[in-house]
Amino acid sequence: MVSAAAAPGAAPEQGVLLDAPTTSARRVDGPGVAQPVARILLETAVPHLDRLFDYLVPPELDVAAAVGTRVVVRFGGQDLHGWIWERADTTTHPGRLASIRRVVSDLPVLTPQTMRLVEAVAARTAGVRSDVVRLAVPARHATTEREERDRPASAVPRWSPPPADAWATYDGGPGFLDRLAAGEAPRAVWTALPGRPGLVPHWTRLVADAARAALAGGRGVLVVVATTERAEAVAAELTTALDGEGVAVLSAEHGPARRYRAFLRALTGRTRVVVGTRAAAFAPVRNLGLAVIWDDGDDRLDEPHAPYIHARTVLALRSGLAGTGLLIAGYTRSVEAQAYVEQGWATELSARRETVRAATARVQVPGAPELEAEGPSGGARIPSLAHRAVRAALKRGPVLVQVPRGGYAPLVACARCRAVARCTACSGPLAMGREGAVTCRWCARTVANWICSECGCPRLRMVQVGTTRTAEELGRAFPGVPVVASGAREDHGVITTVDARPRLVVATPGAEPEADGGYWAVLLLDGAALSARAELGAASEALRHWTNAAVLAHPDARVILLGGPNPVVAQALVRWDHAGFARRELTERAELHLPPAWRAARVDGPRPRLEDLFQRARTADFEVLGPVAVPRQAAGSPSAPAAPAEPKAMRGLLRAPLGRGRELAAFLRLQLRDGSVRREEPVRVELDPTVLW
Repeated sequence: MVSAAAAPGAAPEQGVLLDAPTTSARRVDGPGVAQPVARILLETAVPHLDRLFDYLVPPELDVAAAVGTRVVVRFGGQDLHGWIWERADTTTHPGRLASIRRVVSDLPVLTPQTMRLVEAVAARTAGVRSDVVRLAVPARHATTEREERDRPASAVPRWSPPPADAWATYDGGPGFLDRLAAGEAPRAVWTALPGRPGLVPHWTRLVADAARAALAGGRGVLVVVATTERAEAVAAELTTALDGEGVAVLSAEHGPARRYRAFLRALTGRTRVVVGTRAAAFAPVRNLGLAVIWDDGDDRLDEPHAPYIHARTVLALRSGLAGTGLLIAGYTRSVEAQAYVEQGWATELSARRETVRAATARVQVPGAPELEAEGPSGGARIPSLAHRAVRAALKRGPVLVQVPRGGYAPLVACARCRAVARCTACSGPLAMGREGAVTCRWCARTVANWICSECGCPRLRMVQVGTTRTAEELGRAFPGVPVVASGAREDHGVITTVDARPRLVVATPGAEPEADGGYWAVLLLDGAALSARAELGAASEALRHWTNAAVLAHPDARVILLGGPNPVVAQALVRWDHAGFARRELTERAELHLPPAWRAARVDGPRPRLEDLFQRARTADFEVLGPVAVPRQAAGSPSAPAAPAEPKAMRGLLRAPLGRGRELAAFLRLQLRDGSVRREEPVRVELDPTVLW
């Protein structure tokens, strides 16, 4: 291995990295005694530096510099942080080794299990290990570390396996619980039903039973959810159900001190149950027996930065590496989870058909005959049949109206030629506020005196209607009825709960508050806006959003889906057949050679770099699509980028069968390192992306 002392700068080491001949190991001798060697992983995102460098361990740091600790070393003429990955008493570097300058903390926060997981994630994503470590280990908070290290360990309660009665609602549920209690590592995909007293327990109650089964065998529990608010709610439920068992919440939104405290309590074994957001998938829970991920189709569980990995994939890798039980759960079934079932890697937990009918509200999707029978109002955004349903429901309690987009008018167009109105500064889509102010959704500039570049018309019209405008319209249609808007763009933000009094609740997907006793009607508006988007996974995402709103309804309520939804998705909601829909989607993706049926890598970068990379990929017999110019995202799409793409950016897709997935990742990892050595323009690689546009 090459030491940081082997060269004063980065460039000479880059050449040595790939071309240095193999050197036999030798002992490093100090004054009369052999000196230990630490192999360091540097904290750098440079691909060709993702390797171990040998450094001497000074005698005064020998005890503190343990494997898994963070240190400071000299590299390329500057001090860099790194992690001790290994300790040895020999080196393969023929020259003089530099010494570790400082140990940041003598607490080994990288456990051997976490290191293996980091390496597995980096290999799967063609990524750099330091990027993965950044997710796995939160920033150190020295004061918190001192407090937690001095805190005496408390006694942990002893648990007996729970009765399997509650899980009997689901086929395979009792068996899953029994295997957990026996110390085994079962893996299951669970399609949950909305909680109904006396019929179906709430999903948090069932997760608590599964956690108790794992704790009965002396093992830890990890639950991963999409948001901090949900993590805190789930932790509160588990604290109540597991009285006497400490439950920690691990989230970046809690700030450095609280996050690091929760991390240390899991690391030291003071907490055996951890609930957290996506990065908590790496939480160092001791002797982990059960990992749960709820609503795995939520894109907030997908890491938006390198290494671009989903929390579900991290937990699946962890299950395979450490023999951990895994429960992938939600009201819907993601295509990725269905792939695990089809491959036989996980079993399926689902309720019987008669239980599904009793626990879910009736879903109605008005077709052309029903809408035509309403006369002219049948073509309205909210037809008269929906108005009648809302009016009847308001006599009994609250009504939920789901709108795909927040704001007032999130997309506007020319009133004459209907061309989408765009910002003259950045070409971003324009939106209109309640007072008529027009702003750019990308650069936030206020646009005055807009003129259409296509026809010269100065007038604008609303193309899409958001929650604020919808709330105004409903307020006029139902005078005297309170109207509440919930969403990130609303004045009051996201509302979590409402009482049982009659009111209209207008919310964006994911921001629907729970109602005491359930909603007595649910309107799902603008169905085509969610289900007909030309994006990978748009149909599955639409079904997930609609289902998560429908489960908030009272069992005797009506759920009405409007706005020209995709008929296949709509029928899956009507039949409540999420497994069947996921199976159909998986079959289609297999025919199209798309993930998760195939491994695929989306590659962005300059044209010369991509053309060279793709030529090598063809030589290696991988499927290649592109490169093409990065397409502009459809204006107003829920997943639209916050800023325009670089004008010279190109994009392509590399694909391989599942059996060659590791080979594809290894190929890309090598190409990234090779390009880094040659100081070529960087490219961005994302394996198995959820969006391909």
